[in-house]
Amino acid sequence: MQSIAPGVTQVATSTTSNTFLIEGDAGLILVDAGMAKGVPALLSAIAELGHRPADLAAVVLTHAHPDHVQGVPQVRERTGARVLVHQADAAWLPAGRVPAEGRSGFTARCFDRLPVAHWTPFEADATLEDGELVEGGGGLRVIHTPGHSPGHIALLHEPTGTLLAGDAVFGNGGLGFGPDSFAADPERRPAGVKRIPMAEVKAVGFGHGAPLTGAQLAEFREFLARVA
Repeated sequence: MQSIAPGVTQVATSTTSNTFLIEGDAGLILVDAGMAKGVPALLSAIAELGHRPADLAAVVLTHAHPDHVQGVPQVRERTGARVLVHQADAAWLPAGRVPAEGRSGFTARCFDRLPVAHWTPFEADATLEDGELVEGGGGLRVIHTPGHSPGHIALLHEPTGTLLAGDAVFGNGGLGFGPDSFAADPERRPAGVKRIPMAEVKAVGFGHGAPLTGAQLAEFREFLARVA
């Protein structure tokens, strides 16, 4: 568990994946839920922040891939939280897996046939649109960044200028877009990240990789200038 800005806590749910807890006026908001095996770490983090499971008001999904949504049914059962996702990814949730058209490459389509890549089917309580402010008082603004998935979103925590990039940009092993095979439409990713309002960004949290703050942001700005 790591605080990257006031009210924004990064929680590692595996050795490679991160989720984020946002403290808002109406309770906590969780950004992504990780794999099912990471749910105990999320519940422990909620307790360490001085909250009860029932204080979790919403789970906001950056996109419908297993390493971001597999833990949702358990989290919802334990907390009663509402689940929100961009409308373009909403149909994948009750399917319990990424559809073949959701990947651009053979390798990823083979991976999606494996049980580890599936999740217990569920439906979102509501869908999100670009520019929307997430309900719950957390100050999270939706930025539609399609490419990795059709409904991929990044979230800007406006009170602190913290960008939660999801998988629009990967932070592990150097900044990049990740393997093309696992993206729905790799060619759309540069245009997606170009929509990030960098003038407002003061810290960046990734679904995969260590956060960037302070002088480290120069690396992120340079990456976006190079690819977008």
